[in-house]
Amino acid sequence: MTDNWLRPLGSTGLTVSAVCAGGSGLGSMPAVFGYDVTRQEAIDLVLRVFAGPLTWIDTSNGYSDGESELRIGLAIKEHGGLPDGFLVATKVDARDGDYSGARVRASVAESKERLGLDELPLVYLHDPEFHDFDSMRDAVDTLMQLRADGEIGHVGLAGGDTRELSRYLDLGGFEVLLVHNRWSLVDHSALGIFERARAEGIAVVNAAVYGGGILANPAGATKYAYRDAAPAVLDAVAQMEKACQEYGVDLATAALRHSVDGPGIAGTVVGITKPARVDALETALAVDLPEELLNRLGSLLPDRQYWVEKETT
Repeated sequence: MTDNWLRPLGSTGLTVSAVCAGGSGLGSMPAVFGYDVTRQEAIDLVLRVFAGPLTWIDTSNGYSDGESELRIGLAIKEHGGLPDGFLVATKVDARDGDYSGARVRASVAESKERLGLDELPLVYLHDPEFHDFDSMRDAVDTLMQLRADGEIGHVGLAGGDTRELSRYLDLGGFEVLLVHNRWSLVDHSALGIFERARAEGIAVVNAAVYGGGILANPAGATKYAYRDAAPAVLDAVAQMEKACQEYGVDLATAALRHSVDGPGIAGTVVGITKPARVDALETALAVDLPEELLNRLGSLLPDRQYWVEKETT
């Protein structure tokens, strides 16, 4: 494990492990991940997470229409409650296009029921970029009011489009920022919003560090963040894999550690659907990465113009 395995989550007062178990696949998303996850497999996986070094799990009201939360809740019940110090972070989601304040309240209530928890320590506004900004003020205000009323602990903002997420940060009140597919070995397009968040005392959480899989299983992969990867990205991945092989390091390990060891990143969300993945994470976090390899990987990042243009087009 790294020396700073347990970290403060910004100014929330919460302490979390450097890696957070991602629960998006726990509800079973074969169309996305290519395989099914049964309810019992998901429960067993969560119980394995409880027994390991990770101290939090990330889910959402909308993952598999609530099935991810439900399965986590069943594991919590089987365990006899949450382990001491373990945190469940979830997200409010629209339903049938409705992202009203009433929907936000209903989403929180549904999450509590599925998880079997009276307290939700961290709740994110999820994927607001897919909705009209002006129409989302009621949702934002309601989430903030739920915090003021003690219905939830802390309020986060989660999504992918950093330009839109920046507009929400302008509203104030958010304590945690989760961005996916924008900070990896081959993509630093979240640099600006990460720097802003840290300057404003907002905790930074990084998700999808494998770019949808290309940095975990590069053989034959042609997509980054579920879209066709640019030639510059494919070339960088190939060169990075070669460099890692020369140093006897797995590319997936380097991709994980790029985030975990990155300055100012409080947590890294890694999707987990198999118990063996927890063991692999523990191994990856114990690897001593040569400084020469880190410098070489840094030099292979597609140039700044690529990822600046990516985020503005």
